[in-house]
Amino acid sequence: MAPDTLSLEGKIAIVTGSGKENGIGAAIATALARNGCSVAINHVSDASGHRAAKVEATIKSLGARVVTIQADISTVDGAKEIVKRTLSAFNSSKIDILVNNAAVAAHGITLDISPEAMERIFRVNVFGPLFMIQETVPFMPRGGRIINTGATASKTGFVHDPVYAASKAAMDQMSFALSMELGRKYGLTINTIAPGSVKTDNFPDDPNSPVVQAFIDLTRAEARAGNVEDIADVALFLASEKSRWLTGQYISASGGVTGG
Repeated sequence: MAPDTLSLEGKIAIVTGSGKENGIGAAIATALARNGCSVAINHVSDASGHRAAKVEATIKSLGARVVTIQADISTVDGAKEIVKRTLSAFNSSKIDILVNNAAVAAHGITLDISPEAMERIFRVNVFGPLFMIQETVPFMPRGGRIINTGATASKTGFVHDPVYAASKAAMDQMSFALSMELGRKYGLTINTIAPGSVKTDNFPDDPNSPVVQAFIDLTRAEARAGNVEDIADVALFLASEKSRWLTGQYISASGGVTGG
């Protein structure tokens, strides 16, 4: 009997918010590509274009097919553009995996956050994934996978950014609420991965800062912050056939900061 694998050979994935070479989205896109998947990476701003090019080059070096798409998922038109260009780039009529990773935050005192900033957080973190799901599901075959990048902030009551925490709590419930419809009607699974503190652009410059130490003090697996590969490996499993009986779940990929 052949050994079990997490092969994604012949699969096509979209990973939003994957245009920064040290980010969770880029790590997920790379992990999927390394296991045979064709990947559409996504970034939103002109300023991140050179970084998205680095991610694309890394994936190409693995021998995988990749396309870079600049679009804003917080708009319906942006979501449509990503799906349209993915299908065109890979000359395909289907998309197997959707990773809703793009997100924004607004660190600071909540009473000082503008209504515009609050709306932006919810448009990117909640409406954006919904737009992507609406546009992608019609092209997803049975056995398709939807993976949302959440945050332990939704469970811990993250005092440094309550609006962000609230948006991620909405994502948790969205995954659970949609799992019945997506599973029974379309044969798809949908799950949320919740990282804790991870070394990306958003990681504090001072590793001894109170924010970092607060997370490390809560981390049970090891006394460290997470790295992007820790999260990408969980996403790889969820993207594979082996995760077929997991759906609607909040999966804390945080070294034990939250229990589920």
